[in-house]
Amino acid sequence: MIHTTDMALFIRKQSNEDQLFKITKNIPAQSEDPAEDSGFIKLIVGLGNIGEEYENTRHNIGFRVIDKYASKNNFSKWQEKAKFKAYITEDFVAGQKVILAKPTTFMNLSGEAIRAIKDFYKLQNSDITVIHDELDLPFGTIKEKQGGGSAGNNGLKSLISHIGEDFKRIRIGIKNELLDKIDPADFVLAKFSKEENSQIDKIIESSIKLL
Repeated sequence: MIHTTDMALFIRKQSNEDQLFKITKNIPAQSEDPAEDSGFIKLIVGLGNIGEEYENTRHNIGFRVIDKYASKNNFSKWQEKAKFKAYITEDFVAGQKVILAKPTTFMNLSGEAIRAIKDFYKLQNSDITVIHDELDLPFGTIKEKQGGGSAGNNGLKSLISHIGEDFKRIRIGIKNELLDKIDPADFVLAKFSKEENSQIDKIIESSIKLL
C-alpha cells in the first residue's frame, strides 16, 4: 500500500481520459470526483473564438497565452469536453491542481462554459483567472484586475451574467490608432499587424508570469 505522506512522486494515469496527473510530495492523491476544498483547484481561462479563421486575431490573445502556459508547464493534450463546452487540460503546478480551459462557445457565450466548470468543481470566483484582450488598454499593456465591469468585452459580459464579476482578470491591451477608423467588432477580429506580431511573444511571456 502506498502512503501519500511518504511518497516523493506518484503518477496516476486515467486510462479513459488519457490524462496524466502529477502528485507531488505531501499532496494526497485525488479521486475523480470534483474536489470541494476551496482554493485547492485553480481555473485559468483563455478567452477567444474556436476556428482557423480566428487564429492570431486580436480577440484570441487569451487562447494564445493559455496555450503557451500549457506548453511551458507540460500539460497534456487539450481534450474537448462537451459537458463543459470547452477544451480542457489539467495538471498539478506547485502542489495545486490547475485546470486550463478554452471555451468552444465562441467569445460571446463564454460564461456558459465557465459556469459549467465552476459548478462541477465547486469553485469560488476567487479560484478563477480569465485572460482576455482589452480595447481600453494600448497595445502592449498588461494589467491585473480583480472584479469590475466588462469594458465592452462581450466575453466578459457573458461571464459576469453567469458567475458574477469578482474573478481575476489578466487584461492584455490591443488598442492602436486603427481603432478610431474601423468598427470595434471588425478591429478585434482582425489579425495583429506585422509590427505588433514582432512583440507578441514578449507580451505572452509577460502575461504568463502573472498566472
